[in-house]
Parts: sequence; structure tokens; C-alpha cells
Amino acid sequence: KTMMASTSTTAATATAASISNEVEETLARIRSHKGVEGVLILTKEGAIVHTSLTEKQSKAHAALVSQLTSKASILVESLDPDDELSFLRIRSQKKEIMVAPDKDFLMLVIQNPDAVD
Repeated sequence: KTMMASTSTTAATATAASISNEVEETLARIRSHKGVEGVLILTKEGAIVHTSLTEKQSKAHAALVSQLTSKASILVESLDPDDELSFLRIRSQKKEIMVAPDKDFLMLVIQNPDAVD
């Protein structure tokens, strides 16, 4: 079991290290938008690949959002087996959470939609 956990951790570290300059520039551009409070990139399983939040915030959001996205994806496919989840947006009175799922990763952006410059 230790070997598998170590391999998984090594794979996540290698994935994080392989984020290209183009991806870093895109993340910087997203973070610069008005109201953006954090950006996370996760594996489908919820492992954190990149984050601009604290470790505690990142772990909490990663676990919940990966589960929610999985459930939303199942719901969409149950409505139409030829369809798939392309974007998930959650808005409360104070925050907006946007999730862009990909084949292997999830990108999560948390923002304050009422932020002013």
C-alpha cells in the first residue's frame, strides 16, 4: 500500500511540475480578473495539482467539488446518455464557483461576483 501511495504522490508531483508556461500565463490572467479569490486545478479524483488558495481551503474545496462535479456529470448523462457535463456554475449570495471539467482534470475558480476595483 505504501508503494502505491508513494507512486500516486510522485505522479501528482510530476503532474504539478509539468504545468507549462502557457498554462501558468492563463492561470495568472484568470487570477487577475476582478473578484477572483482562488483558482484550483484538480485531478478528476480530487488531488490538487495547482492552487492559489491556502492548503486548508484547497483540500476542503477539492474534496467537495470533485464529488459534486462527479454527481452533476452522472445526472447530465442520466438525462441524455449522449451528453456530458461541460461547465458547472454555483452562485450564492456572496460567492460564485465555476468548474470546468476536462477528461482528466477539473479547473475551479472561486470569485466574489460583486467585487469592485
